Amino acid sequence: METFAKLHPIIQTLIATLFTWGMTALGAGLVFLTKTINRKLLDFMLGFAGGVMIAASFWSLLAPAIKMSESGSLPSWLPPAIGFLSGGIVLRLIDYLLPHLHLGSPVEEAEGIKTKWKRTVLLILAITLHNIPEGLAVGVAFGALRYGLPTASLAGAIALAIGIGIQNFPEGTAVSMPLRREGFSRLRSFWYGQLSAVVEPIAGVIGAALVMIAQPILPYALSFAAGAMIFVVIEDVIPESQMEGHTDIATMGGIIGFTVMMILDVALG
Repeated sequence: METFAKLHPIIQTLIATLFTWGMTALGAGLVFLTKTINRKLLDFMLGFAGGVMIAASFWSLLAPAIKMSESGSLPSWLPPAIGFLSGGIVLRLIDYLLPHLHLGSPVEEAEGIKTKWKRTVLLILAITLHNIPEGLAVGVAFGALRYGLPTASLAGAIALAIGIGIQNFPEGTAVSMPLRREGFSRLRSFWYGQLSAVVEPIAGVIGAALVMIAQPILPYALSFAAGAMIFVVIEDVIPESQMEGHTDIATMGGIIGFTVMMILDVALG
């Protein structure tokens, strides 16, 4: 831990997001063991992932943003509110414009600008879009460490990375298994499953660099990442977890995921 603490925040971010990417790859790797996964279990895992993201959005991002804003000239609620709304709006715009296809949907229901891209590309873009806020969240959390603020701790940033890594495991599975059922080889299913998270290290490094350049944007950046993650949870993760009618199982997964992330953040942060 001491060696890690001495590293530059950009390097810390890169290591942390490589971990979250690796957890996605582990989840996608289940495709080598089985062709299918029990749908109830998958829905529970998706609900768990949603719970983790909701908890991380508040405990690791919004709460520190509010605390940091208390010393500013603006009302303490204003920067977090602006950042949170901006995160949701930007993700909505990307969701509206970027061609993508949700898992289990026919290619005719692809969202975004109409295109003739292959189904596989559209599926990968959908998952990649959802991984951008996660990488960004880890990046701004580690980038904030540069300023030595009491609300920005190394343990808290690590807790966030661990939580996102945990919820990335079922996300990787949720990508690779449906592709396998659609006739993809195990290797191709795994490849596309892990590829969906390759954007996290990129988004993480960008997020860390931005907040290190300008401290005043830090509350906005933290809450922006929170808003973007909440958009993903409400727009896709929760609906997909309940698509097959396993609402109670998915909901309990969300409750447990929230609790796990809350414990991680409070205990480590």
